[in-house]
Amino acid sequence: MQFFLTFYSSNILDKSTSVQQVLLSACLACDGCVSENEGQRISQQNLDELNHVLALNKKCDTSKHKILMVSVCPQSLPFFAIKFQMDVPAAAKKLCGFLKSVGVHYVFDTTVAASFSILESQREFVQRFRRKLHDSNAMPMFTSSCPGWIRYAERVLGSLVTPHICTARSPQQIMGSMVKDFFARQQKLTPDQIFHVVVAPCFDKKLEAVREEFYNSILETRDVDCVLTSGEILHLMEQSKVTVEEVDSAPLDHVFGETSDLGVTRHEGRGSEGFLEHIFKHAAKELFGIDVQEIVYKTLRNRDFQEVALERDGETLLQFAAVYGFRNIQTLVHRMRKGKVPYQLVEVLSCPGGCLSGRGQAEGEGGRPDRPLVQQMEEHYSSLPVRLPEANPEVQRLYQDWLDGHDSLHVQQCLHTQYKNHSQPPSHIPNSDMQW
Repeated sequence: MQFFLTFYSSNILDKSTSVQQVLLSACLACDGCVSENEGQRISQQNLDELNHVLALNKKCDTSKHKILMVSVCPQSLPFFAIKFQMDVPAAAKKLCGFLKSVGVHYVFDTTVAASFSILESQREFVQRFRRKLHDSNAMPMFTSSCPGWIRYAERVLGSLVTPHICTARSPQQIMGSMVKDFFARQQKLTPDQIFHVVVAPCFDKKLEAVREEFYNSILETRDVDCVLTSGEILHLMEQSKVTVEEVDSAPLDHVFGETSDLGVTRHEGRGSEGFLEHIFKHAAKELFGIDVQEIVYKTLRNRDFQEVALERDGETLLQFAAVYGFRNIQTLVHRMRKGKVPYQLVEVLSCPGGCLSGRGQAEGEGGRPDRPLVQQMEEHYSSLPVRLPEANPEVQRLYQDWLDGHDSLHVQQCLHTQYKNHSQPPSHIPNSDMQW
């Protein structure tokens, strides 16, 4: 526990390397769950590692050169838009131009990977719903894109929750699979020739990147080699002593090997890829033939605990919930232990407010979120045009060219994973029912 807290606090946005007090709610990996081996791998995911690769690429020994690729989460782009004082599409081009100026070869955004994650989650939900009468683990289904939630589920909650977690990989890890598999083959590269960096709003994404199932032991390479937060990339710009005005704009790259100047888009929802909204609308149509145009949320305990229902003739057909932040997650878990969870799907995120509030970009004084900054980021994010995953021709093309169709073995290998029960008996978990 102490190692993780020290690591966490030494990477916050004020760039201090001193040990600082961290709020309990800020520690998203619970009581001793970060092993020494994991801690070592996480500690290597920093700007020093990126600078090491950049330095090697400048030396004459080309056998040690890496093709450097950066994938940027769409939830990070509003942060740069505010810092650069421009809109999100312009900020994305400036960020791309800066990264290429320091030696990065390709810069992608992860929206296409999120589309895959949403589509696979939609399909899995429908399958689970149809088998719910003879499979006690089918419902409720919990979303799987948040690594803080996944770590808590695996290490603390165990078998109470893990069978219910959607098997679709997160957008980050699908992007890693796409870069190291499809794009590598497109460029006639092997996965170990690529150094893949993800820019994310959240420190916990570093923890996700070092999971064993995302490591190729034969080639000794990970799908995502390094995760850097939005704040760390901003710090890299400050280290480079370059101003935004001095940076040339450059269009983002495309996994088909082309540059993409189609503009930055987002998915529906509040700023965290909108898994709940997409799955809700898909399930309503697929299971009940109902077209849902607009989703109306009902706020329960607070803005971070909301639910939505589909009703017909006085009957509730679907009931979903969005549960953000560990205080609300604890409430959900207590209800589940009592068998009082009426939901078929729960979108779970460990950060209050969702991914835009990740502490890799929204950390304020005293470890609390910078509320004005978060509000600005929400406004910038909501200004982006929505593009539905089903309507994205690039996704359908990749299903064929990369994955050999929607129902192939390759889909299961590249887009899905399994979550395991790593929990200890209660006597080995101090304060396992602590209030967050």
